Amino acid sequence: MKYNKLGRTGVDVSRVCLGTMTWGKQNNQKDADEQMAFALDCGVNFIDTAEMYAVPPSPETYGKTEAIIGNWLSRNGSRREDIVLATKIAGNGLSWIRNGGDVTGEAIIASVDASLARLQTDYIDLYQIHWPNRTSPHFAKHWPGSVGLSSVDTESQTAQMLEILQALGECVNAGKIKYFGLSNETPWGINEYLRLSDKYSLPRVASIQNEFSLLHAKDWPYLIENCVREDVAYLPWSPLAAGALSGKYIDGARPEGSRWSFAQRNGLFRDTEASNAAIKAYKELAESYDLTASQMALAWVDQVDGVTSTIIGATKMDQLEEDMKAFDLILSDALQADIASIFKQSPMPY
Repeated sequence: MKYNKLGRTGVDVSRVCLGTMTWGKQNNQKDADEQMAFALDCGVNFIDTAEMYAVPPSPETYGKTEAIIGNWLSRNGSRREDIVLATKIAGNGLSWIRNGGDVTGEAIIASVDASLARLQTDYIDLYQIHWPNRTSPHFAKHWPGSVGLSSVDTESQTAQMLEILQALGECVNAGKIKYFGLSNETPWGINEYLRLSDKYSLPRVASIQNEFSLLHAKDWPYLIENCVREDVAYLPWSPLAAGALSGKYIDGARPEGSRWSFAQRNGLFRDTEASNAAIKAYKELAESYDLTASQMALAWVDQVDGVTSTIIGATKMDQLEEDMKAFDLILSDALQADIASIFKQSPMPY
């Protein structure tokens, strides 16, 4: 396993981060225990979760994933120092979480305490804002005109961000969290948090996790360069485009028990004719090099300059074993060129 620094924190994190969002819906405690044991044996020390999980999000699944991790920690307390544990506060829009309200300083304080209780730990290594209060280009909201920039009140957004930073500072000072990160943010969001942190001597953003894959590479190279220049760790989520790049959903297939067999909160926006064609091309290319489609897609993300740690998740152990092997691969120049040829034809197919 290879490791990178988490921004300027000085903390080493594995280039593979174990995602957990299916635990509590598609996976039970036994499954989670097996995945944790396997990941740790492989050298993974970075675990990511969120108060919103399991997914698809619902009042019934809220907090279940953190509770499953907490159960594991209660039985494996001696391993706590071996892992960098990351979780997130949900943003606005989910009626069963703080009545769908914005992230505020008060919400930060309460949510950190609630996550600590579910996780059965004294501290969280990385506490992240799952999505900003303003509309940002995430979950397929990335087309011109869809963000509504003209309606964004910059002054009020900045005031909210300062309030959030101040609350995070209280949590750091209390020893409840060590560092904080962002998710589903933009270059302006990153830089505004950095500016406020510097101006008011508040915690500095350590990382950002955004969607990033061969089918959704909007952050490359602009936001990723911003992260590199400012020492903010870049953590791709959904490197397989919600499993699409494995090829298992080609031509409308829906394997029983798979993620796409469940109703999705934001719909199956990744399922388009253009993405189907691109996935077919990538799968055929991977197989011509004796790789699985998943392994090629994950190796490509891992080898993009500026990527710190890639968040992967699986519902079955054989999937996790297959995916982990991707991070030992070195894609040849010829394969990279072939990938680039497909990518140039389908840079944003959904």
